[in-house]
Amino acid sequence: MIDLHMHSNASDGSDSIPELLAHLQKANIDTFAITDHDTIDGAMEMEAAVSVSRLRPESGDTDSDTHASHPAPVPRYIKGIEFSCLSPLYKCHILGYRYDADDPEFQAAIREGNDLRLAKLEQRISYLRETYQVEFTNEELTWLHSQKSPGKPHLADLLLKRGIGASRDDVIRNCFRGIKTDGTDRISTHTAISGILHAGGIPVWAHPLGGEGEKLLTPEKFEAQLQILIGEGIRALECHYSRYNKEQVQFLRKEAEGYGLLISGGSDYHGVRKTIALGTLNAYNAPVREEELTILREL
Repeated sequence: MIDLHMHSNASDGSDSIPELLAHLQKANIDTFAITDHDTIDGAMEMEAAVSVSRLRPESGDTDSDTHASHPAPVPRYIKGIEFSCLSPLYKCHILGYRYDADDPEFQAAIREGNDLRLAKLEQRISYLRETYQVEFTNEELTWLHSQKSPGKPHLADLLLKRGIGASRDDVIRNCFRGIKTDGTDRISTHTAISGILHAGGIPVWAHPLGGEGEKLLTPEKFEAQLQILIGEGIRALECHYSRYNKEQVQFLRKEAEGYGLLISGGSDYHGVRKTIALGTLNAYNAPVREEELTILREL
């Protein structure tokens, strides 16, 4: 099983890396990527954890002959990242895989993304204070700023503890919708794609019709956005996505094949913060074969 899009608690997922690795093993997913928002901390931690798991025999197996004849599956792990971006037209998310983590241009893109994320956090804190008279305590603010990639889910958790909202989705949907931005709270798609390419990585347009809770792009808007991203160097589309139906998956595959782009797929798993199971690559419970994800040929 394959899943190339998931989040740990290094950004807005709920699972620590050890917890996530255990869940992956339980779900029999052996080809996967960590794609936290604007940070590679979780991806690098998972790389170390996978390296250790490859060396460790199966729990309770002390018979070397038995272990040799029934070896534990070797996970195929790919470092990833998800940048929150703005093109000249619309907001979108750009995934990056198989990068050199030390590349200076790639690191500069991460720093810019983090700086903008922190500025957006302060804007949201101010908005909640002015609109809902929410004053976070010093302890709450310290916790927020201790997160590696803080965002709306972290603020929503704090509001839920105060009895504001019925659920995390309810808080995110209703308590932040009045915030107006001019797009300067996201890095440009050019910066993200260029940084990934400079690091030897593969840039991918994540959930290109729209992600969880987002309004779907019309075919016309999708095409206009795609032309811009192709011009900037995008190499793949995330055609297989947990919320897409068969018609949408087929549409995206046809577009990718028509433009000579690679095909990727992922669930967008966030642990308990989203109702998405690991390994869910469409909304109609159909299995996805490895050969259907052509990006794997280059990862």
